Amino acid sequence: MTYRKFWQPLTARYDEGEAKAITRMVAEVRFGLSHADVLAGRMETVSEQELKPLQERLLAGEPVQYVLGQAQFFGRWFHVEPGVLIPRSETEELCQHILEDARINPCASILDIGTGSGCIAITLAAELPQASIMAWDISEKALAIAHRNAQQVHEVSFRLVDALCPPMGDSDYWDIIVSNPPYVCEEEKDQMEPHVLEHEPHEALFVPDDDPLLFYRSIGHYSLHALKPGGRLFFELNARYAQETATLLRGMGFQSVDIIKDQYGKDRFIKTCK
Repeated sequence: MTYRKFWQPLTARYDEGEAKAITRMVAEVRFGLSHADVLAGRMETVSEQELKPLQERLLAGEPVQYVLGQAQFFGRWFHVEPGVLIPRSETEELCQHILEDARINPCASILDIGTGSGCIAITLAAELPQASIMAWDISEKALAIAHRNAQQVHEVSFRLVDALCPPMGDSDYWDIIVSNPPYVCEEEKDQMEPHVLEHEPHEALFVPDDDPLLFYRSIGHYSLHALKPGGRLFFELNARYAQETATLLRGMGFQSVDIIKDQYGKDRFIKTCK
C-alpha cells in the first residue's frame, strides 16, 4: 500500500496534515519506517493485509495511540489502550514543573492521584531515582496498564484508591502530591473531538456540571492532612475554573496558590503548599 493510499481515506475524519502525520506515526511505530523512508516509497514494502486493519480502525475514529498501543510522553513510550487516557503534552509540562520543584529534595516522597497509564508517576520516578513514588487509581484496568509501564521504566508502588474517598491515615507523609483529575464538565462534550469522546474513558474525563471542582475539593482536603509541613500540591486544571480552583484552595488554608499557564497561554496548572 502506498503512503497516499493509506492517508487519503483518513481525510474523511481528519484534515490532510493530520492524516499524513497519523500515517507517518503508523509507519514509524509499527513498521520502523522513518519519514525519509515513507517519502522514498518504502511503505509499499508493507503488505496491504498488515496495513488495512490499522486503516479501518483509524477510519472508525479510534485514536492512533490506541491502534498502535503506544503513546509517547516525556521522551518515553507508554503502553495505552481503551481504559486509560492518552497522555497529553500539557501533562508533560506539569511533570516539568514538578521536577523543577523536586530537585531541591531529590529524595522526596511523591503521590500521584489518578495515575491512569502511570505516565506522571513513572516519569517522575525515572527522572528522580532517589524519590519514593506511589500512584493511585480507582480503575483496576488502569493500574494493570500502569504497572506494565512501570516495569519497563522504573518501579512505582500502586494502590487501588478512590480519590473521592482517600484514606486518612497518612498524616504529614508526602512531600509532593500531584493530580490530573477528571475536570471536563458534561456540558463541554459538544466541544470535544469525536475520537476522544467516543473512545477515551469518561470516568477519567468528566465531572458533573453542578460540581466541577469535585475532585479538587476532595484531593485538597486529603492533601492538607497528608502533606508534610511545606509540602507542595500540583494540579492540572480546566482553564475555565482556574480562578475558582485557586479560591477553593486558598479557602482551605493552602499558601502561595499560584496559577501557571501552559505553552498555549491557558491557565492550566496550580502549584500550592501546605
